[in-house]
Order: sequence, then structure tokens, then C-alpha cells
Amino acid sequence: MDFDLMVEVTPLLIRAAWVTIDISSRAIFFGFFVACGLVFLQTFRFAPIRWFARGYISVVRGTPYFVQLLLVFYGGPSLGLRLDPVTCGVVVGAFNIGAYMSEAIRGSIESVDKGQSEAARSLGFGKAHTMVSIVLPQAASLMIRSVGVLAIVLVKNSSLVSIISVVELTYQAQRLIGSTYKPLEIFTLSALMYIVIIYAVMGIIELAYRRATRYTTQ
Repeated sequence: MDFDLMVEVTPLLIRAAWVTIDISSRAIFFGFFVACGLVFLQTFRFAPIRWFARGYISVVRGTPYFVQLLLVFYGGPSLGLRLDPVTCGVVVGAFNIGAYMSEAIRGSIESVDKGQSEAARSLGFGKAHTMVSIVLPQAASLMIRSVGVLAIVLVKNSSLVSIISVVELTYQAQRLIGSTYKPLEIFTLSALMYIVIIYAVMGIIELAYRRATRYTTQ
């Protein structure tokens, strides 16, 4: 292996890795709000609103992220939607992970014994107060782990935005290989950087999980 080359290109790959982190973190952040909105829509008594939310989730989960990315970036202009590559990566990533997150959040909330909600309501707690004070603290541990797994998947999927010319880690690696003809060295470095990013995300998830469960008995 050409270690001198690996040292030389490391700064370029690190710069590209920050783009990967930026796109992934913003997509996860906005995706969380998309997920909360979808969960909220599914609580409506008006059936068409529930159908819309469930239909959206089904469509997003039933189509590849890669296809969604191409559809928005290349098909969007036909509908007047013109996004730069980075913004497109964030928007598609957010709406994609939001659909998956919504099911993880809804499942975590529904896993809490309904008897506790009924007991809280009998003590005079409102619906919102019951959700915030009783249900969500208990659902948090399941929710954090589930959402965390989805966040890791999104970081890995962020490599697909290279297809729309976002200079993130995978795209930069491909460019360097084209100029150096050293795929083993370049892809080894990029793989190591992905591992560092993924383990950092796992560490954040574990920290959040411990804080969420610090007052509960396992």
C-alpha cells in the first residue's frame, strides 16, 4: 500500500467527511420533525388525514432512497422544484428517514401500557400532559434505540448523494481514485472514516439512552 499517498489525501477526505456529517445531521434533525408530524397526523379522527399519513409512509418505505433522490433532483425541475445538490440530499434524506422514524416513534409510544394513560387521566391529567409526563419518558428508551439505528442507516445511505455530484466522502474518494489509480488506499481510508462517523453516532445514541433511562430500573 502507498502510505505516502494515504497521508497526502487524508485532509481532502476529512473535508469531504464533514460534508457527509453535515448532510446526515441536518437530515436527521429535520427528519425528526417530519416523523413527529406524521405521528400526529395519524391521531386525527378525520380518516382522510390518517390515510394521507399512512399512504406517504407506505410510498417512502416502498421505494428506494436512491430512486427518491433521482426523482426529486432530476424530476423536480419539471414541477418547478429546483434544489441544489446539497439541499436536495438534506430534503430527501429528511423526508425519507422521517417516514421510518414515525413508525419507530409510534411503535414506542404504543408499547407503553394504556392503563398508565388511563390512570393519569383519572387523576386529572390532560391528554397532552399525560403524553409528555407519563408516556414519552417510558417510551424514550425504545424510541432512542430505534431512531438511532435509523440514523446510522441514513449516514451510510448518504453516500448515495454522490450520484447528484455532492462532494461528500464517497464522491471525493471516487475523484481521487480517478486521478491516482489507487483504489485500495483511497477506499480503505474512506471506509475507516465511515467507521469513525458510525461509532461516533453509536456513542451519542448510547449516551442519550443512558440519560433517558437513568431513573428507571432495568
